[in-house]
Amino acid sequence: MSKCFPRDLLAKILEKVGLTFDDVLLLPRRSSIRSRRDVSTRSRFTRRIELEVPIVSAAMDTVTEAEMAVAMAREGGIGVIHRFNTVEQQVEQVKLVKRAENIAVEEPYTIEPEATVAEAEALMRRKNVSGLLVTKSSRKLVGILSRRDILFAPREAKVSEYMTPREKLITAPPSISLEEAKQIFMKHKVEKLPLVDSEWNIKGLITSADIVKKLMHPNASRDSRGRLMVAAAIGVREEAMDRAEALLAAGADCLVIDVAHGHTDMVINLIKQLRRSFGEDFELVAGNVATAEGVEDLAAAGASGVKVGVGPGSVCTTRVVAGVGVPQLTAIMDCAETAEAMGVPIIADGGIRSSADLVKALAAGASTVMIGRLLAGTDESPGAVVVKNGRKMKVYRGMASFYAMLAKESRAGDEDFLQDASEYSFIAEGVEAYVPYKGSASDVVKQLVAGLRSGLSYLGASNIKELQRNAVFIRMTEAGLKESHPHDVETI
Repeated sequence: MSKCFPRDLLAKILEKVGLTFDDVLLLPRRSSIRSRRDVSTRSRFTRRIELEVPIVSAAMDTVTEAEMAVAMAREGGIGVIHRFNTVEQQVEQVKLVKRAENIAVEEPYTIEPEATVAEAEALMRRKNVSGLLVTKSSRKLVGILSRRDILFAPREAKVSEYMTPREKLITAPPSISLEEAKQIFMKHKVEKLPLVDSEWNIKGLITSADIVKKLMHPNASRDSRGRLMVAAAIGVREEAMDRAEALLAAGADCLVIDVAHGHTDMVINLIKQLRRSFGEDFELVAGNVATAEGVEDLAAAGASGVKVGVGPGSVCTTRVVAGVGVPQLTAIMDCAETAEAMGVPIIADGGIRSSADLVKALAAGASTVMIGRLLAGTDESPGAVVVKNGRKMKVYRGMASFYAMLAKESRAGDEDFLQDASEYSFIAEGVEAYVPYKGSASDVVKQLVAGLRSGLSYLGASNIKELQRNAVFIRMTEAGLKESHPHDVETI
């Protein structure tokens, strides 16, 4: 064979063994930590975005839309709004997150006094709000209409008949502080505080509910204006630049170039184009990669964070379809040193099945982890709960699965997709599946964070950087893995 094929053309086999989370355990270390509450789980998502909780919800259409992104941000993580929709739909999802908790809503929803009660109800329902500011076309405040005001009102009645006129309203100037607003709410027992100038021009709105939410979620991920943070995914097609521009204008805190194989000229060129067009003042994550070279090239092009993971996800079939990938623990460790040298954090994307995997991924060098399956069965994930064989379930699918791609292409108006698929130019690299219904995303995140705190304390680490410095992995056999789980008993 060597006479027929020059040595440098033959495939190479690396001597190293690719390992994943179930192949290893972390050695416990001497610890001076007195309580798991004493450790910090704060970490970086990108160069400039820090999270109190190092967990990111995946950019998948069965995982993250506005409701999930809000829940993640409240818990101290962040959600990535998926891109399997139109630009307008994705922009609306971003706006919903940015409005969900805002100490001062800069552009509150309004309605004119001559509108009908039916129109007001429809607008409240569509925008998911409990009240509207009533304005003339000049944006001058003339009153407030709440859902309570029109509870028994005729549908054809005018808003002006049921609104509270401005003469009876409590208002404040735009410069009011949070503490001053709290005092007004307590003194006057109102729920909404319009912000107006001396000419009654609307400058914003503060609600008591938003202040309560801020106090309830002190570790929430917020931007400089107090709004919840949210990321949004883009692809590499022709629409990528238009989508990126619209998402940034809507307030997205980070763009995520989300493709299965991120170490490509297309991704690198897109990163450079985004930086040329929009500058350095926005955060940009790119991926996915599985090698140090991939991290280096994407970071050098301008990425401020890199996603690591080719094929580890529970509904991903890239490795069995294409024969390509790197076991996830090895991929993280291979990428971590280069990421540290380049000054960019890496996001471990895929393969996380438990808090133990979360701890191992962070110990191996990831700054955050991206999770899909563990969140797919929660209340906040898109889709309805179904009952299968007597159990509550939700649908979870890989974004390279056939029906996920079909849904995306049909929304984009690509009439050639089915023809392409029938000619085998499209090969699915993901599956659709059911996952158990789990309740709230908040509970799932809290359980993961509790396990992370436990892992930090076992390694004598007060924070994630110390976890990475103290981490020593030991490989284990299949028998060791079996021993690690409950065994020789019948669990209750």
